[in-house]
Amino acid sequence: SEGNGLWARWARFVARRARPVWLVSAAVLLVAAAFVPTFRASGTSQTDVFLTPVDSVAGEEVLAEHFPAGAVQPAVVIVAQDELDAVVAAAQDVDGVASATPYTGSTGAPAGAAPGGPGAAPADPVVVDGRVRVDVATEAPSDSQEAVDTVADLRDAVVTVAPDALVGGPAAETLDTQVAGARDLRVIVPVVLTVILLILMLLLRSVAAGLLLMGANVLSFAAAIGVSALVFDHVLDLPDADPVVPLYGFVFLVALGVDYSIFLMTRVREESAAVGTRAGVVRGLAVTGGVITSAGLVLATTFAALSVIPLLFMAQLAFIVAFGVLLDTFVVRSLLVPGLVHDLGARTWWPSALARRPEHGVHAATARTAADEEPAHRS
Repeated sequence: SEGNGLWARWARFVARRARPVWLVSAAVLLVAAAFVPTFRASGTSQTDVFLTPVDSVAGEEVLAEHFPAGAVQPAVVIVAQDELDAVVAAAQDVDGVASATPYTGSTGAPAGAAPGGPGAAPADPVVVDGRVRVDVATEAPSDSQEAVDTVADLRDAVVTVAPDALVGGPAAETLDTQVAGARDLRVIVPVVLTVILLILMLLLRSVAAGLLLMGANVLSFAAAIGVSALVFDHVLDLPDADPVVPLYGFVFLVALGVDYSIFLMTRVREESAAVGTRAGVVRGLAVTGGVITSAGLVLATTFAALSVIPLLFMAQLAFIVAFGVLLDTFVVRSLLVPGLVHDLGARTWWPSALARRPEHGVHAATARTAADEEPAHRS
C-alpha cells in the first residue's frame, strides 16, 4: 500500500489528473527550452574568467596603456621561406591585425631593422629548415576573445596563400581549445544518449519506457540551459561561456537524471507486475518520492556551493547543474514522468509481456477508485 503520507497524497493527485499534469509540465519545460539558442558559449576572454579583481588583469591593463595590446604575446606563423612575402601581405590585410613582421633574431631593435642603427640594412629573416617565422601582433590583447576571433580569420587568410603554414601562439591555443570543446559537444552528446538509451531499454525491458525517460531527460537538460541563458544574459549580465560549460552540464545532469529515472521506474515496474501499471505508478512514486527529493536537494546544494569560487566557469556550471537537478527532482521525476506513465498505462512497457498483461491484483477500476480516495485509517 502507498500509505497516506505527503508523497502518497501527491502520487494520488498525479494519478487523478495524469494527462493535464504531464501536458502542463511538458509545456513549461518546452517554453524554457525555447531559449537554448540564446545561450552564448562562443568562448571567454582570460580577463573575464575572474569574477573578482586580480593583479594579473590589472597588470595587463597597464601594459595595454603603454604598448600595443597584442605585441606582448603575438600570434606566430611558421611558413616556407618562398611564401614569406605572400603570408605577410595576407596577414596585414586581416581585420584586427596590427602588424606582421618576419623574425630576424635581433633584440633591442625595431622589428625588421638590424641592431646596427637607423642606417643599417634590414636584417634577413632567420631560416630554419627552409621555414621562417612571422610574428603577428593583434590589436586586441592575446588573451581576449577578440584576439581569438582575429586569429581564426588569420588562419583562413594565411592558409589561402600558404596551405602548409602553421599558426600558433596563446590566442591560437585558446582557439584550438574552443574548437575542440565545440566538437566534443557534438560528438559526446549523441554517444552518451545512445549508450544510456540502450541501458534503459535493457534494464526496464521496454523500448517505450527507455524512449520516454530519455526524452524527459533531454527536455529537462534543455530547459535548464534555456533558463540559464536568461539568467546569465539578462539577470547577471555575465560574459559568454566557454564551450565546455554546456558539455559538463550535460554530463552531470543526464547522469544524475538517469539515476533518478532508474530508481523510480524500476520500482514502478516491480509494482506494475503485481498491481498493474497505473496503480504501480502511484505506489512507486509514493515510495521513492521522499528519497529522490532528498537526494536532489543534497546534490543541488552541493553543486550550488561551487558558486562561491570566484571563477566564471565554476559559477555558470554551479547554476546550470544545481537548477537542473532541482528541475529534474520536482518537475520531471515528480510530475512529467509519473503523469505520462500513468496516462500510457501498460503501453509503457512495450514490447515486453508486461505491456500485454491486463491490470490485475488491483484491477484498473479499483486502481482508479483508490486514487480518488483519501482513506483516513491509512498512515
